Amino acid sequence: MKVEEEGERASKGHSHSKKRPAETDDHRIRKKAKSGSKKNLKGSEVNGNSHGSSAKNSHSGSSHKPLQESKITSSEKLKSDAGNSGSEAEGMKLESYEDLGKRADGNNNLEVMRPQVKMEHEGNELAILSGKTKNCKSRTLSHKSSHSHKHRHKTTDDKGPILTGSRSENDWKNKNTKCSSDQIQQAKVKQTDNSHTSLPALKEEDVEDVDQIFDPISDCTQACRSVENDLEVRKEKSSAERKRDKECSVNITKEKTQGQKKKRSSRSTEHNEPTKNKKAKREEDEDKEKQKEKGQAKKADDEAGKWKWWEEGKHADGQKWKSLEHKGPLFPPEYEPLPSNVPFLYDGKPVQLSLAAEEVATFYAKMLDHEYTTKENFQNNFFTDWREVMTEDERKLIKKLSKCDFSKIHKYFVEKSEVKKNMTKEEKQVLKEEANKLTEEYGFCLLDGHKEKIGNFRLEPPGLFRGRGEHPKMGKLKKRVQPEDVIINCSQDAKVPEPPAGHQWKRVQHENTVTWLASWVENIHGHIKYIMLNPSSKLKGEKDWQKYETARKLKLRVDAIRREYRKAWTAREMKQRQRGVALYFIDKLALRAGNEKDDDTADTVGCCSLRVEHITLHKHQDGQDYVVEFDFLGKDSIRYYNKVPVEKQVFKNLKLFMENKDPEDDLFDRISTIYLNKKLNEAMPGLTAKVFRTFNASTTLQEQLDKLTIDDMTVEEKLLAYNRANRAVAILCNHQRAAPKTFEKSMLALQEKIKKKTEEVEKAKKELKQAKKDHKEQPSEKSKKLVEKKEKALKRLSEQLKKLKLQETDREENKVIALGTSKLNYLDPRITVAWCKKHNVPVEKIYNKTHRAKFAWAIDMADENFQF
Repeated sequence: MKVEEEGERASKGHSHSKKRPAETDDHRIRKKAKSGSKKNLKGSEVNGNSHGSSAKNSHSGSSHKPLQESKITSSEKLKSDAGNSGSEAEGMKLESYEDLGKRADGNNNLEVMRPQVKMEHEGNELAILSGKTKNCKSRTLSHKSSHSHKHRHKTTDDKGPILTGSRSENDWKNKNTKCSSDQIQQAKVKQTDNSHTSLPALKEEDVEDVDQIFDPISDCTQACRSVENDLEVRKEKSSAERKRDKECSVNITKEKTQGQKKKRSSRSTEHNEPTKNKKAKREEDEDKEKQKEKGQAKKADDEAGKWKWWEEGKHADGQKWKSLEHKGPLFPPEYEPLPSNVPFLYDGKPVQLSLAAEEVATFYAKMLDHEYTTKENFQNNFFTDWREVMTEDERKLIKKLSKCDFSKIHKYFVEKSEVKKNMTKEEKQVLKEEANKLTEEYGFCLLDGHKEKIGNFRLEPPGLFRGRGEHPKMGKLKKRVQPEDVIINCSQDAKVPEPPAGHQWKRVQHENTVTWLASWVENIHGHIKYIMLNPSSKLKGEKDWQKYETARKLKLRVDAIRREYRKAWTAREMKQRQRGVALYFIDKLALRAGNEKDDDTADTVGCCSLRVEHITLHKHQDGQDYVVEFDFLGKDSIRYYNKVPVEKQVFKNLKLFMENKDPEDDLFDRISTIYLNKKLNEAMPGLTAKVFRTFNASTTLQEQLDKLTIDDMTVEEKLLAYNRANRAVAILCNHQRAAPKTFEKSMLALQEKIKKKTEEVEKAKKELKQAKKDHKEQPSEKSKKLVEKKEKALKRLSEQLKKLKLQETDREENKVIALGTSKLNYLDPRITVAWCKKHNVPVEKIYNKTHRAKFAWAIDMADENFQF
């Protein structure tokens, strides 16, 4: 029969068919593969045919579907007559699953042949293993490879269809088929050894819901089950192989990727360095821009929420405020005893001191490396006050300071200080945040409903008084201030500050005609100390504004006052003459009035307290007539030394005042500061010696700025002009200082910068000269641009050099001159603000943030036309 002949042909290795030779098929496949055709060849389903009733299903060409892996889901048992099937079962030979209905021709075309068995059952013929059964499901697997392959069906004759599918071997190996969750992995069919050519590996064939494949022929079910078992084994093997291959390919891919990254990184390190630098610089610029915008936004918010008290009216009847609420002063922490391994030694032996005595001993130990502890007056005052806090037994033991050894205690505090200096940034940030919390709680008050900053809300801790110069009380003990020493001032409707636990205030009062929040009496001089508001507050600003307005009024009355004190030079009464000469010195030299001093205070003097020994008269000196030489200690023990030519009548009066007097006698023995200020107040309400000093300082600044400033100056030159004007005022007011300790070092560094910049300028000049020469010889657009570039570079370097030289001059001139004192206390800030606005100089160049807060009223109200 036909089926048996075809089975024999397949077993013998025949790979060709009668109607389609191998050569023709091979030629066509190669031709289509070369052309890159993506057309899918369609296979056909082989349908089981009956002998008589189903004639149209026997035609293989009538059904064209793509070659599919079929799911056989039939659970139905085929019923057949055993007698009818017996004769044909003997001629049917079932082989393994690979041989079952499959064979390959010489062109690697896989022929899938499903043998048909004629079974006579009620006149019907059933097809065993046909492509179409009752529950057979056919589905299409899309192949996304760039090389698509064609499936086609092939018929040998009209009696029975044979399916033949062709795929290239590489396509089968590279194909990755993804199945959905309802699909089972396909069974892989391997190439058999007995074929003349290599068979492509087929993907697994999906088989589900198969209880058994029934064959009426004997042993058919068992044979098909063995096929299924073989399929499962091959499926597990192929899964393990795919997993190994996948891991291997992943490792290879990782190695390749890492190698490529290393090559790229090593290759691009040098080339990408400028790019990285540019990127980092760009990011840095962006951060700076963001910070700038953030600062500007914060500044705008601060300005928007700023209290412009100067636009409001003043309180009547001398009232300073209507409501005042605060938390009181912040007391220093209690004393922490020294560790047991840090002893105090007396006569070489350790002594355990009481807490009070030990605390005072630490004050002295901390100052061992300071020159104060070498002064006899300091040592005597300290030892006297220290013995007062000792116990009776300690006083009996410790009798000489020279036998006391504080070195161990000093070393302990030095090490403690070093530990604090070496704290990490995070640790310092924690301390800063704690300090900020305390400032937020104690450093602000509510004044008339507005939040104002308090100046010195922390009480000074106990310690040793130092003083300035050779103060007679240096070394004395400044005692710890207790809440029982403090008077609190607040409004009646405000909550009274709570004192520390276990303590109470000395007194609570509600006086709105004063500006202080708390007060106490310090023990060194018996002076009253105050807690006041910050200089940026309304109360301080109003006081400054009033002071400068009074000084401006003096400008209208000063000529009359000068005529009056000149007239007094020739008065018959000695008191009037002394008053006239004293006012002349205050007006011309901007001397302080001077107050009477106690014997236990520093020997500093002012105009009214000058002694005969403080001046020397020279009728002729250095080409000048009637020269007075001043030499005395002024405020803060700053020496005032000056040679000033005076008018003849003043010179005569000074000789008269010095007659028959000892060097220690007062020069102006008939007048006092109180008398002098009283006469000034009679000349103009509110006028004092200090107002005269403020008037002369502000007038000098205005005159110097008008004289030294030129419109075409650079900003740096204008700043130098301002500092020189400020310096003239500082010299007038005798605002001197000692040269900073780092002055020489900073000047050397600045001079080194100037030297390097000078070399750069000289180099730039040579390069410009060479560029001009090259351009002259061979003119071109490129050489022209090079010349322009070199000119710009030279100009920029020259400006930088000029700026550095101006800084050097400015520093040298201000070496021993304190510009800040006069700038903050004697110069009307509106002069500076108007000058900045007129000459386009940023106010920030003159006033820092603190100064701008202090003079916010002046910055807001002054325009460029303001004149003192």
